[in-house]
Amino acid sequence: MAFTMHSHSGQFCPGHAKDELEVIVKHAIQIGYKTIGLTEHMPRYELSDLYPEELDDPQASLAALTPRHAAYLAEALRLREKYSEDIDILIGFESEWIRSSDLPRILSLASDPVIDYVLGSVHHTAGIPIDFDAAFYAAAVKACGGTEEGLYEVYYDDQLEMLQGLRPKVVGHFDLIRLLSEDPDRLLRGWGAGVVWEKVVRNLHFVKEYGGLLECNTAALRKGLAEPYPAREIAQEWLRIGGRFTFSDDSHGISQVATNYTRGLDYLESLGVTELWTLKRSTHGEANTEEQSGSQLVEVSVSIQEFRESLKSAST
Repeated sequence: MAFTMHSHSGQFCPGHAKDELEVIVKHAIQIGYKTIGLTEHMPRYELSDLYPEELDDPQASLAALTPRHAAYLAEALRLREKYSEDIDILIGFESEWIRSSDLPRILSLASDPVIDYVLGSVHHTAGIPIDFDAAFYAAAVKACGGTEEGLYEVYYDDQLEMLQGLRPKVVGHFDLIRLLSEDPDRLLRGWGAGVVWEKVVRNLHFVKEYGGLLECNTAALRKGLAEPYPAREIAQEWLRIGGRFTFSDDSHGISQVATNYTRGLDYLESLGVTELWTLKRSTHGEANTEEQSGSQLVEVSVSIQEFRESLKSAST
């Protein structure tokens, strides 16, 4: 039963993604997905949060974000009903943890009964994007004391704030901070004074304690990294404490659906992982359900072998 818990469309993520949401859902069905988690980015609320491509008319760009989110939820509901016999559509959104003062707004979005789950992610550190380009990344390093070690420390502190505030069912690209690093493959255990690794372990334990899932995100591979998110030493620590993985392509259009899935599955098997976890919307009273943001979800185990067999054709 192949799936993704993290996806975007050009319709609701213009500038970063391509293709209409319905086209992406139809393609996912065609290649064998049985579940797709729709996780368009939540609105941002400050002019300072806009990306360069949104700055031609900043006020208009900012004003469009909240109505776009409402339009996304309406379209996701329509697609869920239309394709219910072919695929399970989960409706979520990806958080933007830019400042802790945004927490009430994020919780308000999460409380919408349409929302099945929140994908908890951090794309900013010290209010600066850390995965957009080298210039922004350098600015984030400078804002965090001028060293990458300092940036990593602040990133994992920001991530803990996000985790504590949202307790997201799925934690997105746990170590996204390494994407634009000068040494993305560095081992964190023993780096510098060891503070970064301590914060990594602290955050993993917190996710484990509240029952969150870490995604194995194959977007890292298409962006040139040697391993998916999270990197091997983090994945090993997550497994050591009994953590569970879900799986995501973090696609931004049909060309990226299931991209590098074979490599991602091989990576997990090399770690000794034999099963992945996804979610299913349940009927009232079904066993092993949990309430989150107004919907009841069942955690579903999928063997990696079954996952592989269900993929019909893709750039895997």
